[in-house]
Amino acid sequence: MKMDINILAEHFARTSFRVEQVCRYVRDPGMSCDDYTEAFPGFVFPLRGKAEFDFSGTSYALSPGHVVHGGARMPLNRRVTGNSKWEYLLVLYRVCAPEPSGFSLSRAHFQLTPGQSPRLMELLELLWRSSREPGGISAFQTETLFRCVLEELFVCVRNQSSDGEQALFEQVSRYIHEHYMDGLSVRALAEQNDINENRLFYVFKKYAGMGPGKYLMAYRLNRAKECLLANDAPIGEVAKSVGYADALYFSRIFKKQVGLSPAEFRGRFRKNPYGIQDGSIPL
Repeated sequence: MKMDINILAEHFARTSFRVEQVCRYVRDPGMSCDDYTEAFPGFVFPLRGKAEFDFSGTSYALSPGHVVHGGARMPLNRRVTGNSKWEYLLVLYRVCAPEPSGFSLSRAHFQLTPGQSPRLMELLELLWRSSREPGGISAFQTETLFRCVLEELFVCVRNQSSDGEQALFEQVSRYIHEHYMDGLSVRALAEQNDINENRLFYVFKKYAGMGPGKYLMAYRLNRAKECLLANDAPIGEVAKSVGYADALYFSRIFKKQVGLSPAEFRGRFRKNPYGIQDGSIPL
């Protein structure tokens, strides 16, 4: 079953539900089982290994980065594939009130592809630990963490789609425009958005024609050009104002990209701003 992530997220937002059980399983290679799903709907979050789940003839290949949802009391065939152990977290939940019109979670099976998200894995580990602790506070934490898991899952799935890619690019590029003067790095930008650096590079290459590091540098240098022409601030101050603590490093990359040192650029174009286009970096 193909699932629109925005429709699914809205459905959960309007549905009353609570965690029923959190289970962690490890299965040996080659194991298979013909059975029915539990009395409650739930999500299967792969932790390692590979498996194949078949819901009434619809088959899903599962491995880390791929999540499946199963409804209640559905025919299910499970088989561990590959040569390594299959480990997964099963989160069952109870729908506590009539669901909004559209579809029923208790009767729906579908697969979501969030990709590899360290943040999602961290939340699942916290959910597992919290569910094993006694007491009301732990029960409350379990409910809260499950909703955090769903939020992370939905955001990651959205970011994997083409629409999500554009939204991700716009989100990160806007952040760069607002915080270019801070100590940004590609790794920090990727971690902030719960994706790996390769994914961020792919998205920026697709929508900007350059990687995120080059994009950040180009944006900073364009802002530096504006500062150099707008006032007589020392080169060191200009460098700091656009995110470079080391003035010598700033001067080196400025000259490499523009063809002139910051001082030469200021001297040549201060009275002839139209000449800037000869050495500008398009962005």
